[in-house]
Amino acid sequence: MLSYVARRAAQSVLVLIAVGLVAFSMFRFVGDPVENMLGQERTDADIARLTEQLGLNEPFPVQYWNFLTRAAQGDLGISFRQGRPVVDIFIERLPATLELAITSALFALIVGVFFGIYTAIHRRGLIANLILTVSLIGVSLPTFLIGILLIYIFAVELGWLPSFGRGDVVQIGWWSTGLLTASGTKALILPALTLGLYQMTLIMRLVRAEMSEVLRQDYIRFARARGLSERAINYRHAVKNTLIPVITITGLQLGSIIAFAIITETVFQWPGVGLLFIDSIQFVDVPVMAAYLMMIAVMFVAINFIVDMLYLAIDPRLRDGDAEIS
Repeated sequence: MLSYVARRAAQSVLVLIAVGLVAFSMFRFVGDPVENMLGQERTDADIARLTEQLGLNEPFPVQYWNFLTRAAQGDLGISFRQGRPVVDIFIERLPATLELAITSALFALIVGVFFGIYTAIHRRGLIANLILTVSLIGVSLPTFLIGILLIYIFAVELGWLPSFGRGDVVQIGWWSTGLLTASGTKALILPALTLGLYQMTLIMRLVRAEMSEVLRQDYIRFARARGLSERAINYRHAVKNTLIPVITITGLQLGSIIAFAIITETVFQWPGVGLLFIDSIQFVDVPVMAAYLMMIAVMFVAINFIVDMLYLAIDPRLRDGDAEIS
């Protein structure tokens, strides 16, 4: 078991190094940050001085090595646009993104699992078929279009909810939250629905497919033959075995919520790290862009590692090395 954990940890480190290399090299072709930081009246001396100050005169391998060593120490560099440490900027913006992502994930997980179980049990029911039909909207329409549609209905036509911004926030230490204010809670509803709808639909259809398959197994027929109630069969036996294969896909889908948040934050002008990334592209703020992609990579790798550990806890064969997780 220890060798398996060590192997997975080593693979995770290699993935992060590869992602860092791709992110750092890709942004070399986005533009010249020196051109954006200096005004029209710049001189060659100004360009040379700033290039040396930013370390852009070093060879690429040296720049990348410096980036990795600083990142390992929690130093993500200085923003070319704001002239501040990237870590400080992320600390300011991260609460908004995490609050949005966690709310969306809870919505997707709770509603998706509930609807998936319901539609699997009542496969021929009118309400179940209606839920499946409506859920096609979450799969078919792109995220930005869903956001615009919700803004038009609930903000423009009905005037119930705000169309942009985060509302009033309360500062609790370094963490800022809008959940403790009325305007902050209302501002969170539309972005959370927009971000979580697609993931909720995928989880619902996955749970429905898995549970429909479980309900056709022999041990379910045997449980019915023993006279167990349908409620006990469905919720004590079927649901438990349904959720086991769903863990991997569900975990990765919930992790992708933060990656998809970049679109939602842009539509709703939500002041999170996703909107920060979009703004940094316009100013060729390479440290911010590289740090954002590294953050996404760390979250995906961490979620994947946790899912593997959950499998290790669920499947005893893996502890003895009798099976492998792909």
